[in-house]
Amino acid sequence: MDKNTIKQLQKTANLVRQGVIESVYHAQSGHPGGSLSIADTITYLYEKQMRVDPKNPKWEDRDRFVLSKGHTCPALYSLLALKGFFPWDELKSLRHVGALLQGHPDMKAIPGIDMSTGSLGQGISTAVGMALTAKLKKADWRVYTVLGDGESQEGQVWEAAMFASHHKLDNLIAVLDNNNLQIDGRVDEVCSVYPLDDKFKAFGWEVFYADAHDFESLDEAFTAAKKVTGKPSIIIQKSVKGKGVSFMENQAGWHGKAPNAEQYEQAMAELKAAAEAMEG
Repeated sequence: MDKNTIKQLQKTANLVRQGVIESVYHAQSGHPGGSLSIADTITYLYEKQMRVDPKNPKWEDRDRFVLSKGHTCPALYSLLALKGFFPWDELKSLRHVGALLQGHPDMKAIPGIDMSTGSLGQGISTAVGMALTAKLKKADWRVYTVLGDGESQEGQVWEAAMFASHHKLDNLIAVLDNNNLQIDGRVDEVCSVYPLDDKFKAFGWEVFYADAHDFESLDEAFTAAKKVTGKPSIIIQKSVKGKGVSFMENQAGWHGKAPNAEQYEQAMAELKAAAEAMEG
């Protein structure tokens, strides 16, 4: 990718992060840490990889996206708002009773959401089902899914992995967000899932690696994954929980709590300062 493209992606990801903080603060509830860690990935997917149409969210030939770690939907909501699926101001009503945007994705109510997710482990299973459907229909759309490292402690993840490999679903690309933090602490201390790469290889997947906060690294990984035939692919991305907000970075405590007014102001100031620096 050229420098201008990378810079534009960085600007968009910064806005996604601002949307995360804005929505979680106004909800006084939610999951900012993991949302911030996938902001770059979500941005890259929707801006550079996926075939979608905000004017026709149910377009049959669109690529599908499943956010298996559904609690990090503030990042997805922010990107969808930027793409024009719904107004940006909807972010401020996150988790409010009767609002469009609830605490987990809802495919029946929210434009641009392909699958309702929440219970960890189930999202990747539905993504596998979608990929199989595309194969049976001989359709050329792809399925992308993002899951968490803590989520990979769920047995259903590995059932889905086995099924996808058996059916040679090379139209499926999964992203495993490896920030090594879950609600109770470090993944390697709570219930280690490592080595993730060897496990997915043993289940018959092609494995790639990426820096979750480097768009060139993401681009290289996705470009390579799309060339794989005869098996599903997974990109294990090393990320920083809370990326972009100094006091949230690498802190398990920010897995599922909202900032107070002072913390909100600091977080937004940091993100806006980073945006201004990009203009320099």
